[in-house]
Amino acid sequence: MQSPEASTAVSPTQIHLTLLAFADEVVGTLARLIAYVGALALFAILGVAALGQLPDLQDGEPPDKPGWSVADRSHPAFAVSRLDSSDKTIPYIIFRHPEGGRRDVLRWSGDADKPVAELEIYRQGAEFDVTRPAAAGLAARMGLGAAVLLEQAGLIDTKFGPVALFRPTGTTESAQGCLGYLKRSEEPGLQISGFSCQGDGLPATRAAIACTLNRLTLLTSGNEPKLAELFAHAELKRRSCDSRGSPDWLLGAANAQLRGTL
Repeated sequence: MQSPEASTAVSPTQIHLTLLAFADEVVGTLARLIAYVGALALFAILGVAALGQLPDLQDGEPPDKPGWSVADRSHPAFAVSRLDSSDKTIPYIIFRHPEGGRRDVLRWSGDADKPVAELEIYRQGAEFDVTRPAAAGLAARMGLGAAVLLEQAGLIDTKFGPVALFRPTGTTESAQGCLGYLKRSEEPGLQISGFSCQGDGLPATRAAIACTLNRLTLLTSGNEPKLAELFAHAELKRRSCDSRGSPDWLLGAANAQLRGTL
């Protein structure tokens, strides 16, 4: 007969097996903990990546201009003086690019809020692509569709100098429609562009564009002395508006090729 001490004794083998089971449990717990922490880290990385894409998805961003986002906290830098108190208040939207570019966009609407004119002042940053055609995207902004081709429609004289005009290919001189326009400055890096559908014919539309540009003023240069200098010199050449479309504003509708900086 075994003694009570012998019946309750634990063999070294049992102790070894118990320690192995405990070690396996610890290892399994650590493995699950590491997997859990790794999953949390992965979700965090995906979340940060998603947040980084949010500026590109903001409402109001031009679809053909990746990287641009609405700058709600920026203040208007330009204004178009009113001819009289009956002028409607116009929407003013500012877009900024992470590489330094800024676009100030003014839009005018007619009946049923249909866009009738737009003016964009683009201060170029490092994102500016010198290889992109100057009038790229202008047809889409005019509501004609990106596939519509534009042709040059001459030059008008403004306080900023000659401004190139564009119209849909095949448009006749007597037709009533919209005209796009573009003026580019190399120093400072600035581009003024837009369109107008105002007027009963192309001569009146040309006059409306020239009038808009002559009424464009600078509110603040944002510590850009060359921009302030450009507008100061332009003010010396300001002309009064003529809704009849004075022919001396038109430098030639038959200018087939535009060379140099406009």
